[in-house]
Amino acid sequence: MSWAFGLVIFAAILDIFANLFLKKSNAFAHKGYAIACIIMVWAAFTALTFALETLPLSVAYSTWGAVGIIGTTAGGAILFKERIGAIGYVGIAIVLCAVILLHIDV
Repeated sequence: MSWAFGLVIFAAILDIFANLFLKKSNAFAHKGYAIACIIMVWAAFTALTFALETLPLSVAYSTWGAVGIIGTTAGGAILFKERIGAIGYVGIAIVLCAVILLHIDV
């Protein structure tokens, strides 16, 4: 099960890079970033597929999504100077609570 969880984290990191490349591609105007985005999405879903052989969908997908949301938010803040307000931080906390609750249920 630990290798599967590692794959989920790896898939989430690939998803973060895909999201950041998507932003950098400027609506697919910059082809190199657009191609990198597509490759990262394909690789992320491939890794997630292998993790789903062992992990329940609810745990794998929620973890992947939460890590992706938090990582993309951090990447947007660092690379693109994007900001989120207090409600955004509350939303991130709720996502984290949901993932923790799903992990307890398994």
